[in-house]
Amino acid sequence: MDQYVTCESVTEGHPDKVCDQVSDGILDEYLKQDPNARVAVETMVSGNTMMIAGEVTSSARVDAAATARNIIREIGYTDPALGFDCDSCVILTNLNTQSPDIAMGVGQYGKPEGAIGAGDQGMMFGYACDETENFMPLAYDLANRIVRRLAEVRKAGVLPWLRPDGKSQVTIRYGPDGEPYEASCIIVSAQHDETVSLPVIRREIRQQVIRPAVDERWLTKNTRVYINPTGRFVVGGPAGDTGLTGRKIMVDTYGGVGRHGGGAFSGKDPTKVDRSASYMARYAAKNLVAAGLARKCEVELDYAIGVPEPVSVSTDLFGTQTIPQEEVERLLREVFSFSVADLLEQLDLKRPQYRELAAYGHFGREDGNFRWERLDKVPVLRDQAVSGLRAFLSHTRTENNEKRKGRLLR
Repeated sequence: MDQYVTCESVTEGHPDKVCDQVSDGILDEYLKQDPNARVAVETMVSGNTMMIAGEVTSSARVDAAATARNIIREIGYTDPALGFDCDSCVILTNLNTQSPDIAMGVGQYGKPEGAIGAGDQGMMFGYACDETENFMPLAYDLANRIVRRLAEVRKAGVLPWLRPDGKSQVTIRYGPDGEPYEASCIIVSAQHDETVSLPVIRREIRQQVIRPAVDERWLTKNTRVYINPTGRFVVGGPAGDTGLTGRKIMVDTYGGVGRHGGGAFSGKDPTKVDRSASYMARYAAKNLVAAGLARKCEVELDYAIGVPEPVSVSTDLFGTQTIPQEEVERLLREVFSFSVADLLEQLDLKRPQYRELAAYGHFGREDGNFRWERLDKVPVLRDQAVSGLRAFLSHTRTENNEKRKGRLLR
């Protein structure tokens, strides 16, 4: 039977994404001055009011409100007529110090020299597949390309009547062989100026957004396209809906295709394994798939608060592995290190880079130097896979020979 996979994405002007970018923008400002800052910042926005709260322990001094206003301006909320703008919005802040109990768990207390404890318990997942060049699910990749294109044509003045808020959703049809065949449905909802007509909106978004963003091979005579299906989207952004940090966790990851442990990313420094272990799991899964060891891979890492090493490491290859599962598990543990201290060092997670990730997804990014997207482990994985497979086959042959000898003796 055919199967269908649906994923959505949102623009940087979506109210939840405004909050994610403010939280991560504040985190970046702390990391610029203090790479060891402990930060957990949450943002809420409703109407023309924003609230920034959380816990920070750092030697740095950051003006959270000024940082938020600059980010709101860059997103495009500069007109008071939109009901929310960077200059007139009310910004309230309530930032306190990190709990000493949590700080003790992350710090050196009772740990070997150089070890760092996980900032919380939890299970984190990383996913990769060979459907796209960036090893992301096809539906998710296309949904992201559409909203990125919405932002591009708005900021470049190609479609000057667009406003910052917007969404997309893409459904891909897979055949009985598991291969993607077409985009069966594409939905685009874009905030717009009230003076532009619906026919113009639909025609221009189809021509200027969907067609440049979606390869023609996925657009067939069966593809249904819905553009602003309610007919009107003038009131949007925080003026139309309350926004919260961490409410778009599927948009941040794999669109619901891979599992999610439930922990959000934005506003959290990398000692919080919700964030850093998810990046590491993606790094491992992507390199395993790129090395040709499986067509799909999900890596799960489980941590306990204050404990430097994961309590569990496992994979799901969905039956697509090209070598035995136990060999993939062995390679995963031999090639990658999952201690909290190693996550921070290997992936260069103490540097400011997070505001850039707070819109359009944390994975599959081709617009930055994000180490968890590198494929530098592919050569060693391939080499060790060949050596390991030879040893595995040799061991299997020896076992089979011993079994045959035993049968003959009996």
